[in-house]
Amino acid sequence: MPTDTATGNSEATYLEAVAAALDSEMERDPDVFILGEDVGQFGGAFKVTKGFLDKYGPRRVVDTPIAETGFTGLAAGAALVGLRPVVEFQFADFISCAFDPIINVMARHHWRTGDPMPVTMRAPFGARLRAGPTHSQSVESYFAHVPGLKIVMPGTPEDAAGLLISSIRDNNPTLYLENKYLYRRLRSAGPLSLEPVPLGVAKVVREGRDVTLVTYSAGISQGLEVAEELDKDGVSVEVVDIRTLVPLDVETIVNSVKKTARAVVLHEAAKRLGYGAEIAATIQEEAFWHLDQPVTRIAARNTPTPTSPPLEDAVIPQPAQIAETLRKVARA
Repeated sequence: MPTDTATGNSEATYLEAVAAALDSEMERDPDVFILGEDVGQFGGAFKVTKGFLDKYGPRRVVDTPIAETGFTGLAAGAALVGLRPVVEFQFADFISCAFDPIINVMARHHWRTGDPMPVTMRAPFGARLRAGPTHSQSVESYFAHVPGLKIVMPGTPEDAAGLLISSIRDNNPTLYLENKYLYRRLRSAGPLSLEPVPLGVAKVVREGRDVTLVTYSAGISQGLEVAEELDKDGVSVEVVDIRTLVPLDVETIVNSVKKTARAVVLHEAAKRLGYGAEIAATIQEEAFWHLDQPVTRIAARNTPTPTSPPLEDAVIPQPAQIAETLRKVARA
């Protein structure tokens, strides 16, 4: 059976929060079904859907061939006849195979016809698991450029549950990116809530006065840890979790930057044309006269993610780099 965190009676890991939200929505709405490689008998590549096949049966937990283009197109067709499919990509890296149905069908269809397109696409992404260049990519910027898609990237178990529920209920195609490094490393602070968290609403997760750190996904836990350490040195960091990249809550970001007069943007994806560039440009447009320093970006190097642990660590942002950058910007 699916994890009993769906009852809200216990703490939950990030992975269990995703499973609980999915289970809750499938119980609530018989039109919700899941499909993807190994989601049924195997329980998903990371065991998110373990027990779902026994509970919901093969008509609602659909194992597919290794054919991302095909089963993503199938999901679009199912949405057009009134169902609410949840697609699971084993790794976000493989989503490139489905680029055509996502970009040319899902993202465009509502604007051509007025019909809803309620497809949620779940994709585990990111580095730190030593999985190499084809299983460690961050794909958000590929899709953030495309009008018609929503992009959700939760950084806590609580948001993983609430934002997935909102994604499934939304009538737009939504890319829901799960940081697989967080799956079993984060646990909710208490019993897991299964109330929806609105899309497009950022959250100030730590108040500060000297510099604003704008981030998402794994950057939240990283940023909070670094902020606690810097507080001992007299550097007060405000941490803003944007939670959804599209739609982006510009107001919350700008209000924080106006307060601190300094901004640093952090993400795990490669720096060149990463989503941090969009955030930095938005801050410059909306809060330029409030800035005491240029907006600074912290991101991965512009290289494929290595498999070697020391090399991977050298490519992606590390706590020491984050701390050094925040300290420099705050004291400049």
